Amino acid sequence: MAEAHSKNHDYHLVDPSPWPFLASIGAFLMAIGGIGFMRYAAGKDFELFGANLAGWGIFAVGLVIVLYVMFGWWRDTIKESQQGHHTRVVSLHLRYGMILFIASEVMFFVAWFWAFFDASLFTSEAIQFQRVEATGGVWPPQGIEVFDPWHLPLLNTLILLTSGTTVTWAHHALLHNDREGLKWGLILTVALGVIFTICQIYEYDHAAFDFSGNIYGATFYMATGFHGFHVFVGTVFLLVCLIRALAGQMTPEKHFGFEAAAWYWHFVDVVWLFLFATIYIWGSWGVVPH
Repeated sequence: MAEAHSKNHDYHLVDPSPWPFLASIGAFLMAIGGIGFMRYAAGKDFELFGANLAGWGIFAVGLVIVLYVMFGWWRDTIKESQQGHHTRVVSLHLRYGMILFIASEVMFFVAWFWAFFDASLFTSEAIQFQRVEATGGVWPPQGIEVFDPWHLPLLNTLILLTSGTTVTWAHHALLHNDREGLKWGLILTVALGVIFTICQIYEYDHAAFDFSGNIYGATFYMATGFHGFHVFVGTVFLLVCLIRALAGQMTPEKHFGFEAAAWYWHFVDVVWLFLFATIYIWGSWGVVPH
């Protein structure tokens, strides 16, 4: 009888889990709450089913649920791996999933690059469809003081490129079971990610243009701001990998969580190179930066 119920395939049939259902509830509350929060910030009401949902409360509840789901779901995934459920076939499919996720992120950033190039190359056409100030037929628009790409943006570029080398060092150390190299490679990568975020916050604080009122500010902040958010997410991702590495949960044979974090971090690096080359350098060509 025991042999009849033994596992004779390479796939893992997941046990019943509450996480997909809870995740959908959290995401729904965050979506509704996000609208309510933005309406509240604009000083307006958000009427839905006869109730005013303007405010930050619903969004906060949804965020807490989503964070809890992330912790619980990934904790269960780690347990499944430690129990031997992540066979070669399952591990391959995990890699396919991460590759498809990064591909979707690529298309996400394509949209912001598209918006930037559409506004910068066809200035007159962009104005017809947006409630923003006229560009004066030039790019950057008249009156916009852009950043000097060879100061803080260049420093941030060097920071991210260096972080790409440190995360590669950490991965190489893990493959050779060098625990000290893995630890310090991850520590340096996380530290560089934090420094990049601090530099970007400083840059935003000293910007000579706002998000609203001009198409340059809108496209600049949407592209670089979402990239900054991805750097924050990647930093947290690598910090979790550092904690797991210190706990001895990663081995040269099983460490896909770290591989996924490294892939994501290299993706963030490459996106920044395109942002630096297009928005900071090409986008400020021929003007005197402040």
